[in-house]
This record gives sequence, C-alpha cells and structure tokens, in this order.
Amino acid sequence: MDKWNVYMNIKRLRKQGFTITQVARKLGISRNTVYKYMKKDPEEMALWMASSHKKSRKLDRYKEVILGWLEKHSDLTAAQIQDWLKEQYPDVTVGDSTVRMYVASLREEYGISRTVHMRQYEAVPDPPMGQQAQVDFGTCKVRKGEKTTEIRLWFITFVLSHSRFKYVEWLDRPFTTKDVINAHERAFEYFGGMPKELVYDQDILISVNENGGDIQLTEAFQGYVTYRKFKVHLCRKADPESKGKIENVVGYIKKNFAKHRPFYNLEKWNEKSLGWLERTGNGNIHNTTKKRPIEVHQLEKEHLQSISFIQNNLSITRIVRKDNTIRFRSNRYSVPIGTYKPTEETTVYLKVTAEQELIIQKQSSSDIILARHPLSLDKGKLIQHRNHRRDWSRGISEWIDKMSQQFEDATQAYEYLEKVRQNYPRYIRDQLQIIENIRTHYPTTILTQALDLCIRKKLYSANDFRDVIQVLTQRNPQQLPSKDTFYTPPSIETQVHSSLKADTRSLDMYVSILKGDESSCV
Repeated sequence: MDKWNVYMNIKRLRKQGFTITQVARKLGISRNTVYKYMKKDPEEMALWMASSHKKSRKLDRYKEVILGWLEKHSDLTAAQIQDWLKEQYPDVTVGDSTVRMYVASLREEYGISRTVHMRQYEAVPDPPMGQQAQVDFGTCKVRKGEKTTEIRLWFITFVLSHSRFKYVEWLDRPFTTKDVINAHERAFEYFGGMPKELVYDQDILISVNENGGDIQLTEAFQGYVTYRKFKVHLCRKADPESKGKIENVVGYIKKNFAKHRPFYNLEKWNEKSLGWLERTGNGNIHNTTKKRPIEVHQLEKEHLQSISFIQNNLSITRIVRKDNTIRFRSNRYSVPIGTYKPTEETTVYLKVTAEQELIIQKQSSSDIILARHPLSLDKGKLIQHRNHRRDWSRGISEWIDKMSQQFEDATQAYEYLEKVRQNYPRYIRDQLQIIENIRTHYPTTILTQALDLCIRKKLYSANDFRDVIQVLTQRNPQQLPSKDTFYTPPSIETQVHSSLKADTRSLDMYVSILKGDESSCV
C-alpha cells in the first residue's frame, strides 16, 4: 500500500470513529505514523511524498534483497535483517537505528505488517563479574536446505549474567547428560574460565528433584559438579524471573539466528552459530546494559576461575571426509592418508590448546594423535600437513626400482621403465601394472629377450612389451603361460572409456621385427 492510500485510509477510518490504536492495527502501521499523517493536509502530504522520493538512502542498494526477505518472512525483526546483511555483505556498515527505520519504511510502503509477541519479566539485580552464568535448553524446527521439509534441532545455551556474553551449541538429536557435560567444557573454554555459580532449570538431564531445597542431581552430573566444584542454583518451577536472562537468550537465538535459516548439516550450522555470536549475539549493543557483551566480557574474563580443561574424555567430534580432511570453524584440516574408511563412518576427536593449536585424535580416551595444526583465523582455507600429502612420484619411483630388480639385467630394465614413464606420465601406473602382470607369468629368458628387443627397436610401451612377448612365445610354444595371463588394468576397462580405441600394431609387424625388418618399425 503506497503512502497516499495509507493517508486516505487514515482519514476515512478516523471519520468513521476509529481510535488511533485501532487505525494503526487495521492498517498494520505504527501509531506514530498515524499521528504524523493526520497532521498533514492533502497538499502537504503530496509535497512531502514528492520530496521523499528524491532522497536516496544508504540501504536502497539492498532494497530488493530486504524486501524479498520481508515478503517471504513477514515476521522478521530489523535486528535479524541487520545480521543477515552483515553475514551476506560483510562490507555493510550501518547502525541499528538506520536498519530499524528503513525496515519500518518498507513495511509501511508495501503494507507488510508484523505481529509482535511480548513477554514481561520482573527485573533482577545483576550479579558481580564472574559470579554467575545461566544455562537453558531450547528446540526449534528449521527448514532443511532449500526444501520445504523441516527438521527439529536441539540446543543448549549459556550466558554470563553480568556481561551477557553468550555461548550456544546445537545437536540434531536430544541431549544426553554426557552431551551436556561436554557442552559445559566448551562453554568454559569459550568464556575463558568458569563462573562460581551456574543457574539451571529443573531438567531431567541435570536434576532428579528439588527436594525442599536439598537439590538432588543426576548421578553423572553430580560427578561433574563435584569435579569442577561450582555451585548449582536450581530454579523453582514456573519462576522465569530468577533466570530471565537465559529465557531471553533462548528466544533471541530462535528468532534472530534460527528462524528462516536453511539447515544443511550440523557442522556447518554450529559454525554459522558461532559466527552469529561473534557478529550479533555478542557483538551488538545489549538493549538493557547499553554495552556490547564482547567488550564487557574482556573485563569479566579476569574474574572467572581459571581451570585446566578436560582433554581426554571430553572433546569435539568430527567425521573424516573422503579427501582425508575434517571441517572446523569454516576451514579444512588434513589427517593422514588412509584415515578415511569408505565402509564405515570415521569419527575423530578435536582439542584446541591454549596455544591455539588444533589437535586431532583417533579416540577421545587415547593418546594417539593423528595430526597437529596451527589454528587458522581465516575462512575457507585448507590447512594441510606436508606429511599428509600423497607423494605420487616417490611411489612410482620405488615401484620402478623394485620391478627392475626382478629382471636379469636390472640396469637395462630400469632404463626401459623410465622411458615408458616419460612416454606415458599420466598412465604410468597402468603401464607398470601390465608389465608387472606379464613378468610374473613368463620365464626370465623370454623377458630378457623381449626387453632387449624393445630397447633396440625403441618400443617403449607396456602393450608393445606384451605383444613382443606373445610373438616370442608363439615361436616357442613350450613357454606359453596360462589363459589368464594378460592383464588389463581396471582404470582403462571402465564403461566411460569403452568407446575409445587405442592405436595397435598387428602381430605381423612384430614378426617382421624379429626377422630383422627395420623398415617395418615406425
């Protein structure tokens, strides 16, 4: 709905006796807009509209993008739109109020209204720095990729009560007590220390019951609390005021991060979540404190208890990809060749040390380290240890050296195989497989004759070597091998190459070569 239609509708509804609030609700605009339009007569309204069209605004270049988001998801908040802009256009520098005003103007111009649900909390005093963190769980449905189907995700989130510095971790299944303990360790590592007290809801993973003030924790979690020695504060049921900060964080994560965001895989989702925390969740000015949590956290971190993190049995897990790498914080890190197993899912365990070194282990309870890498702060990089690269040239050289030792004249055989390598660098592995198979099925005398003849006639090919062997054995049938001698490597038998025909020489040509007809050799 354009501004003029809005103006005329306001005039019409007011004449019909509707209140300011009722007019705003019917037209999906704010009461301030109603007041502003009512103060203008038709001539003033026309002049104002003409002047407003001439102004170019900072976000006009992203207008179609923002409008597309609003039309697709009418309940998007301005804060969420600001985060999406920063995520997709990192060079955007724009203030909160600019985005709010621009989004409001688009809603007003195109008649895109949004229903706001508010929940009220009683204010509670902020505890001192390093004193308290609040913990809670959440779940929500998200869209799977570009499809219309939805899947359910679960998350646990922590917030330091003084600085409002947050941490969140996601799973595609319900949390177990072990998952909760692991998440605590990673949260403490993310915070740079441990607070004195943690506030929880009465969750079955943590507590059995409140028991009139004598809190009974689950056996596994009680063991962890005893080990870490932090105080547990369990909220009473239906008492959101005692942990209002974390209640707000759960809603904030659902609405600002998860809502309308496509889900591709859990690893990428958690990486995006950490990016959102740095950029928006901890990077934006908090509405209550009027400070950025990431800045206040630098001060609060000094008041957290310094702890040594559990390294053996609590660790980040990753699945090894088929290129023998794992993904971590938007980068790929290599593991030794052969770690990936095509027949089974290979899980490895990650640790980040205080020196910002990434350690990749075979098992969480093992000291076997697969790889160590410096942690990269870049995005989209491949961090690869030189020992994890397959040295193809070294493997071929060793194969040629080993095979040449099986011939009567090793030096002559080595020179011949190196010539074959020069002629067929891309297919040397197939060439060597053919020669290796022939060598194991024929006597040394035939091999020596064939090798000598191929060198003299410059026949540097595994197929030439095989054909010469055939001619020699036809002249001496007693030395014929079994029917299954001749080998064709699988790589050149595939259907994709079945239509390709290689140039071949007839056996008559090799016969003429044996008779000394030099002119027949091209």
